[in-house]
Amino acid sequence: MTTLYDFTVNDIHGQSVKLDRYKGKVLLVVNTASECGFTPQYKGLEALYEKYRDKGLEVLGFPCNQFGGQEPGTEAAIEQFCEVNYGVTFPMFAKVDVNGDHAAPVYRYLKSAKPGLLGTEAIKWNFTKFLVDRDGHVVARYAPNDTPESIDPAIEKAL
Repeated sequence: MTTLYDFTVNDIHGQSVKLDRYKGKVLLVVNTASECGFTPQYKGLEALYEKYRDKGLEVLGFPCNQFGGQEPGTEAAIEQFCEVNYGVTFPMFAKVDVNGDHAAPVYRYLKSAKPGLLGTEAIKWNFTKFLVDRDGHVVARYAPNDTPESIDPAIEKAL
């Protein structure tokens, strides 16, 4: 597996999605949670999506319950929460593990392609973000406390 496009994941409705459908797009891949202190970042992620989707940006949200049990709901509950509270229209996917033996293959790829601080691959918390270029290569990794707004210049450059 050499690019993000080599993976297939399930969307929030359980349907199989080949990520090669996003070829030629800039992607911001985020592990999300509904009960986290960073949850208000959904608003900023949606704002980025609305601002840049016509220029080729896709935000891909992957709910994860590995950090403090902050995403306990079903996919249906997660989808409703995101729509009702934050007006999320960007693609959301099935709940995944991002760390450990059961980490989703797409997250194993993201972490190995762009390790974090001091070379560690582990995701530290919810709302870790990966910026992927139009060729499917990971170009940057952002910490949970990096707001969507702070990533705007990097997205604009990648577009």
